[in-house]
Amino acid sequence: MGLEEYLKQNRLLTDGAFGTYYTQLTKGQEVAVEWANLKNPALVKQIHKEYIDAGARLIRTNTFAANEQVLLCEREEQRQILLEGFRLAREAAEESSEQVYVAADIGPIAESLYDSHAELLEDYMAMCDAFLECGAEIFLFETFSDVSYISALVSYIEEKAVKKKMAMPFVMVQFCLNRYGYSRTGISAHRLLAQVAEIENIKAVGFNCGIGSGHMLEILKKLNKPLGKYYMAMPNSSYPQLIKDRAVYLDNSQYFASRLVDLAKLGVDIIGGCCGTSPEYIKRVSCMIKKLGPREHSQKESVPLVVSSQENQREVEDLRAENSFISKLESGQKVIAVELDPPYDAKYEKILDCAGIVKEAGADLLTFADSPMARSRMDSILTSVKVRSEVDIPVMPHISCRDKNMIAMRAQLLGAYANGIRNLLLVTGDPIPGSDRAQISSVFDFNSIRLMEFVRELNREHWEKERMYYGGALNHGRANIEVEIERMRKKIAAGASYFLTQPIFSDEDIERIAKIRHQVDTKILCGIMPLVNKRNAFFIQNEISGIHVPDKVVDAFSPEMTREEGERVGATIAAEVMGKLSDMVDGYYFMLPFNRAHLVSMCLERMKRN
Repeated sequence: MGLEEYLKQNRLLTDGAFGTYYTQLTKGQEVAVEWANLKNPALVKQIHKEYIDAGARLIRTNTFAANEQVLLCEREEQRQILLEGFRLAREAAEESSEQVYVAADIGPIAESLYDSHAELLEDYMAMCDAFLECGAEIFLFETFSDVSYISALVSYIEEKAVKKKMAMPFVMVQFCLNRYGYSRTGISAHRLLAQVAEIENIKAVGFNCGIGSGHMLEILKKLNKPLGKYYMAMPNSSYPQLIKDRAVYLDNSQYFASRLVDLAKLGVDIIGGCCGTSPEYIKRVSCMIKKLGPREHSQKESVPLVVSSQENQREVEDLRAENSFISKLESGQKVIAVELDPPYDAKYEKILDCAGIVKEAGADLLTFADSPMARSRMDSILTSVKVRSEVDIPVMPHISCRDKNMIAMRAQLLGAYANGIRNLLLVTGDPIPGSDRAQISSVFDFNSIRLMEFVRELNREHWEKERMYYGGALNHGRANIEVEIERMRKKIAAGASYFLTQPIFSDEDIERIAKIRHQVDTKILCGIMPLVNKRNAFFIQNEISGIHVPDKVVDAFSPEMTREEGERVGATIAAEVMGKLSDMVDGYYFMLPFNRAHLVSMCLERMKRN
């Protein structure tokens, strides 16, 4: 009997956790349990059989993290681990007198471990290839946080199955949620179900890991059963306690089993356990499930919400009207953004004075960098909140991916929104200097594009009535400009509304901006930096990467100039660049050496005279 035919007549009970149970039996001797497929195959097979004897009718291969980067292995070693993992599970299933199904298990791979999306996808595909070679008829992608790679992998499996002249495998997908019903990337359970509903060849969808059975039950009570899919739920036994670097879970199998019965009553078709569950848990669930009557098929199914284009357009227009910076930018008027450097210490009075001067000069928005060059400054969001409240001007903090993990990033963004921040500049961030790396760690859970996707989901799930607008950096000086254009398109697809460039000084840079503008339909604010003396110009030319300062600009200054003379030369050069850019940009982004706020009005006055 095939799995789908079985599900039409029965609830399906899966196994529990392999990894935590294996660690319990071996007392943590194996760091990556997937290696046990080669090093300790007898125990791997024993665990599968224990789960089958406990009542599981679907077991997962011991291959959750069998990717090259986690296992630190070569591709052929990875393949052998996958093949052996499937063989051991299949043998355990075939030796049972019951009908037992085997799912080829694939867990998420951290993007930070790979140099590109293509390399990561290649590793996923290698795992799929190995399982298809074994003749796997069921695939389970579990503990994912979004559908970024799922759709491509399902299509890949279908393509390979056609070539091998085999039936399309039964594909199941599970997402990991927090206790509030959101994935690690900020996507709600409801939205995840809706996204999977659009992928035809996924047969079952649900949730696993992350939370205990009680929270899983509460979340699923608020959801409708997914349209046209079998429903899955495989929670953890409890929330773990860390003892001697090991995650220790409560012994609560009776409680866990009762919650899974409640999940079954909600209409869940496939139930089982994740971290902390053992064969004892599955045995208790099996006994209690048998007491239930026939599985109900009349559960209400969800229908994806659709908003008409007219309603959506009205909503967008209303939201832009509430954001003065975006409203002006979208109207076609030139906008003026000014970057001020947050202080290195707690003395904020000067930056408030500078903000007032810049506002008087006509700035539409103030922006604050997030510890540029990886040197600690006052927090960009808190600085923005302080300046906004004191000076009453729109603000845009930079958010760097370098320093905060996903938990801290989400918390910070929610706090920024609660304090009235509605504009962001999202950047990957400068790397930690080599001399500091022994003491300071980079995080980089995101890059700029992934962070934009993350904020886009926050907009959809939390800030639907008044969204957060965000832009990205435009590196017009990149050696291969086509690569930068492609990155811009990805950022636009991720929701970026505008781009800010590095400072522009040369005709070559202006030509590059024109080329970009011709190929990409977006809003661009060009960087303007009024240099103030020869030393300043020489430093920027020789020590700051990504900024091209021609010799003629440096030569325009002389060491003998007074402060006022140097500023006049710098403002004049900046005004000339602004004039040349006028027909191809949507605004100007001032970066002021040493926070000399009066330079903004000097530049704008000279531009008007020109």
